[in-house]
Amino acid sequence: MHKSPKLTVVGAGPGDPELITIKAVKALESANVVLYDALINRELLEYAPHAEHIFVGKRKDKHRYSQDEINELIVKYALERGHVVRLKGGDPFVFGRGSEEINYAKSKGLETGMVSGITSAISVPAGVGIPLTQRGTSESFWVITGTTTQKKLSDDVRLAAQSTATVVILMGMSKLAEIVEIFSHFGKSDMPVGVIQNGTTVNEKSGFGTITTIEKVVSEKGLTAPSIIVIGEVVKERNKLQSVFQNLETIPGHNSSK
Repeated sequence: MHKSPKLTVVGAGPGDPELITIKAVKALESANVVLYDALINRELLEYAPHAEHIFVGKRKDKHRYSQDEINELIVKYALERGHVVRLKGGDPFVFGRGSEEINYAKSKGLETGMVSGITSAISVPAGVGIPLTQRGTSESFWVITGTTTQKKLSDDVRLAAQSTATVVILMGMSKLAEIVEIFSHFGKSDMPVGVIQNGTTVNEKSGFGTITTIEKVVSEKGLTAPSIIVIGEVVKERNKLQSVFQNLETIPGHNSSK
């Protein structure tokens, strides 16, 4: 019996396969087709053993599907096969175009659903002991895309640099020099900075310094995209919390990716 066409946009979390929700797993188990991105952990596809798995993400030297092409694939497979799960890294509603895909699917008459994922903006700093807020230190945080659709640094970085908030920048490694220049301009040269590459995964690498030194740290450690940049006094907290993470490693069944 042909199942009614449906799209469920699912957040895969930041990379650690254990950081996915039960609801997301249930969606994958019921999928007929899974369209997945480059940054998702491939182990998660094991939750969809009866579905066809189709890669639609970006890979170096390989074809990159445009958003229009992905939208069309969603509708095509939903009409042909039934339940399509669009598996996206982190949370699909945080710089993930999840809303665009849902709106397109709805316009074509598909039933739609959304399962939030744990966003890397919060979980990756937490994984190295950085709390984005801290009583007496940081009352708020900004999450900003480093690269807009025009391939430029977001203007919000300049606004954020003038606040006392913790600043988390995604997709900003190619704009690191500009970020450093902006924060230096506003007298933040000594502000602590952390850069975490492939956060929460076995391939995680990180480097820490200040606005003045972070470019040198990144160069010395060979840090590249995908990385998250965290700027703020809370970066200092990671040193105080290291013992907590060391103790976690002794818990049976705990999956430490450090």
